Amino acid sequence: MTQAPAQPSSQAQIASILRVNLAGEYGAKRIYEGQLAILKNSPSTPLIEHMKEQELNHFHSFESLVVKNRVRPTLLYPLWHVAGYALGAGSALLGEKAAMACTVAVEEVIDQHYEKQLTHLGSENPELSQLIKTCQAEECEHRDLALQEGAQEAPHYEVLSLAIKTATRLAIWLSKRI
Repeated sequence: MTQAPAQPSSQAQIASILRVNLAGEYGAKRIYEGQLAILKNSPSTPLIEHMKEQELNHFHSFESLVVKNRVRPTLLYPLWHVAGYALGAGSALLGEKAAMACTVAVEEVIDQHYEKQLTHLGSENPELSQLIKTCQAEECEHRDLALQEGAQEAPHYEVLSLAIKTATRLAIWLSKRI
């Protein structure tokens, strides 16, 4: 299948990319904070802390581009503050494998999301493209680590994964626009 050539991005499209990515990294940080609140001192704690730190680095990188480009962040921060934490804590209450299943589901959607952004950007905005590539690689690392930790052994993995993927896609759609 051949891909259409990248279309030049308008300032509004760049703003949308920055807005949604900043919101997503914030939400991911909140997911891990919720998981850590429940799974403190568990065998998964160091891994979750590692992933949270990477998400925080992603957040700060996008935050600096948001400021530099004078982009209005999403108005949904209060919702993502609560929803991210609730998703993290809720998945952790189901156990460590369910927390890892949450990571896999979110990161699979984010990998696809970042890939679409990279295709759209092409070679047009190298600074933003490089940041997205770096974040995408680390998100895929999170997915792979969570799979190694037994994510697919979580109770009702398929249903849990589908619900989290759907919620993640909705959050992306909303954060691009609001």
